[in-house]
Amino acid sequence: MCIVAIAWQLFDELPLVLLSNRDEFLQRPTAPLHQWEDKPIYAGRDKQSGGTWLGIHQQQHGDFYDQNGRWAAVLNFRDGVQASNDERSRGELVTDFLTSTLNPLEFARQISLQDYAGFNLVIGDTAQAVIVNNRGHAPTPLYAGLYVISNGQPEEGWFKTERLRGRLRQEVLPLISENSALDYWQAAAFAVMSDNTPAPENKLPETGVAKQIERALSSIYIESADLSSMNKTAMPSYGTRTQSILTLRKEDSSDKKIKAALISRECQHRQI
Repeated sequence: MCIVAIAWQLFDELPLVLLSNRDEFLQRPTAPLHQWEDKPIYAGRDKQSGGTWLGIHQQQHGDFYDQNGRWAAVLNFRDGVQASNDERSRGELVTDFLTSTLNPLEFARQISLQDYAGFNLVIGDTAQAVIVNNRGHAPTPLYAGLYVISNGQPEEGWFKTERLRGRLRQEVLPLISENSALDYWQAAAFAVMSDNTPAPENKLPETGVAKQIERALSSIYIESADLSSMNKTAMPSYGTRTQSILTLRKEDSSDKKIKAALISRECQHRQI
């Protein structure tokens, strides 16, 4: 289901800091972060549908890599409506933007929203970031600020999004303000993204799924969960599969040269 935090235009040297947990069925085949051979994309890859949940534009030329500053992340929208077989993979939204020449707002406005199951999509480049979903949230540019988005409407205050927002403000953003070098604040960022505290019963969202499942999915980091035992339907085990940090860094004072960097770590779970 996933959660993404975006610090947009809060730091002079790092106009973008994006933290992401990808939650997925543990049996779904996935390739870790790598340079794709068939597209100018640097990302992990969903080997079942061919798309990705988070990536940057990057083209390899021998030992050199070209970037244009484009980045994107997609999250499922949880409303109890099951995806149908004739809907396009939501991971294509990321790959299509990364290989497009449209600016973020133009791209968001031309998406055929009805072709996909529910999604939240955040796309951007070095100048603009935009969020859109197909559950009534029109394409909206982001102003400078901290955004935490999960599987409901972007403005909804779920327990996990508010907990992550608070911990980032207290534990991570001050470190970036002191020193923007990744090795200075990376450990703190991954520690916050690994918070497995579940929501109390009175703070569970209403998304159309059983309360047991809602509780299992309510933490920032999701431990292995046997969803089958919670809804009496055969389902694979589920949990947070990948944690990532994506940044855009200004490499000179002219603001003309900005480099994207994406790192990920794979999470280990015991199959239930």
